[in-house]
Amino acid sequence: MPTNRLEAFSDGVLAIIITIMVLELRVPEEPTFHALGASATSLLTYLLSFVYIGIYWNNHHHLFQLVGRVTGAVLWSNLHLLFWLSLLPFTTSWMDESQFATPPTVVYGVDLLLCAVAWYVMQTTILRAEDEQHRLRAALGADLKGKLSPVAYVTGILLCFVTGWLGVVVYTAVALLWLVPDRRFERFAGSQAA
Repeated sequence: MPTNRLEAFSDGVLAIIITIMVLELRVPEEPTFHALGASATSLLTYLLSFVYIGIYWNNHHHLFQLVGRVTGAVLWSNLHLLFWLSLLPFTTSWMDESQFATPPTVVYGVDLLLCAVAWYVMQTTILRAEDEQHRLRAALGADLKGKLSPVAYVTGILLCFVTGWLGVVVYTAVALLWLVPDRRFERFAGSQAA
């Protein structure tokens, strides 16, 4: 099966996730900058989760530019990833409403960790469906960021037991790591198109 239906479905789910998150934002009670400042935490947690959804959407798009075929196992592994991503509005809202209390911030980190694990499972499932010489395998290379991220999430989760803010700092650092453009997929997709 070609990848276009899987990509379209995933794009739709990710758009809905972002929509749900923005609907969770509360409008300040007064029309003042001071009241807007009181909403700063909500805006920042929304921004962090929006960036994460954007990173997954961007990498999903680039990954599937190199995928030759979609099997049933690839479909299920993609749904597995979308499940964990769909929990981000809930975990984001809980973390925000609790003012970064330990349990919600830990749960947010666990959700990010499970998203990373689901991405790895999907990536591995795709590689099993492709032949050994496939360009995706070459594009992934050592996948240092992919291996470093789960370790950082676990570190952030553990730091939440000191204070939730420390965990959020680590989660933000991982997002910043992934914001740096990853040229691996683009380089291989461009060479195939030429």
